[in-house]
Amino acid sequence: MEELTGTGVALVTPFTDDGRVDHPALERLVNYQIDNGIDYLVVLGTTAETATLSQEERTFVKETVIRANAGRLPLVVGIGGNNTAEVVRELNTSDLKPFAAVLSVSPYYNKPSQEGIYRHFEAVSNASSLPVILYNVPPRTGSNMTAHTTLRLARDFENIIGVKEASGDFDQALLLLRDKPDDFLIISGEDKLALPLVLAGGSGVISVIGQGLPKEFSEMIQLGLKGKPAEAFALFYKLMESIDLIFEEGNPAGIKCLLQLLEVSSGHVRLPLVAASSQLREKMIKFVATFKN
Repeated sequence: MEELTGTGVALVTPFTDDGRVDHPALERLVNYQIDNGIDYLVVLGTTAETATLSQEERTFVKETVIRANAGRLPLVVGIGGNNTAEVVRELNTSDLKPFAAVLSVSPYYNKPSQEGIYRHFEAVSNASSLPVILYNVPPRTGSNMTAHTTLRLARDFENIIGVKEASGDFDQALLLLRDKPDDFLIISGEDKLALPLVLAGGSGVISVIGQGLPKEFSEMIQLGLKGKPAEAFALFYKLMESIDLIFEEGNPAGIKCLLQLLEVSSGHVRLPLVAASSQLREKMIKFVATFKN
């Protein structure tokens, strides 16, 4: 899956002042990514506040991104959850033709055993007409999908093609890189660990900060993929503060604050999330002023 190598971004869902999905802003966001070198787009991931979107809104978000993208970049769609039967139903009833792959999060809240996680993704694999990227994000799901379970799935199911690894455990990422099948993608789900993972043999990243600073972040990842660590780390150190800032008060409040300052979209989020504080906004303003100079 060479088209899913490099920098993907987990798109936010922009909202208007009165809380509706802001489709013109979403179109601007898509074009901003394409114009600045991003390799592929992820629709309806965690960063999109998908949990707060109605089914109708999710459909409109997908349609807006598909229309704005106009076939220019590969698209990945988020379809996952903690109700296996419902995930299977969505995979069976959704129009997946516009997408290159499905990103499916490990079941959250239920805290399944490793065997439960395996069987959940067995059902996902059997139901999906598209390649599947697993998504391991223990801080959100409450359970870690171990390297053993990920590799077992990679070997047992041909259409499970990669993992977005966001455990924050670099030892686990190294185990995946060491023991993975040759064509299995190890994709960073952590912006700060993306470059080290790529230099160790990873395939790239699905990024949050990448959609705010797409040109510099995607260039950094490309330098890493080309084996140019000194040049890549020079860019990383320039970007490093922004990564801390966007996660200081949670995701996506931070990245939406940055996108607002860059005049791409608004800073509005939906409850139970709240917008970035005035203190964080001031830090972001100072960062942007310094970054541009």
